Amino acid sequence: MATVLITGSGGLIGSECVSHFVEHGHDVVGLENDMRSRFFGSDASTAPMTRRLVERYPGFRSLAIDIRDAEAVDRVVAEHRRALDLIVHTAAQPSHDWAASDVQTDFGVNANG
Repeated sequence: MATVLITGSGGLIGSECVSHFVEHGHDVVGLENDMRSRFFGSDASTAPMTRRLVERYPGFRSLAIDIRDAEAVDRVVAEHRRALDLIVHTAAQPSHDWAASDVQTDFGVNANG
């Protein structure tokens, strides 16, 4: 079975990707560290969506990995390399206004991640 790796799997686009690929028979691994709650507060947390995805799709695996952690991301890719068919990168810090308050984090997530 082909494996799909989705970064930002608890976010708006990432969660839709999880649903799509699981429902089409793929093995899906998500990377999600709920940084959105740090950016925008607990009301914006992706944790509830991640829990719903895990409950709805028993085969879906969500890993609490920060995409800026290159070693951790490399380990996940290496672990799944034989079956890895696709990487969908949806993790991001989406607010231009927030970016001005912490340029280094914004750049680290959006460019380096």
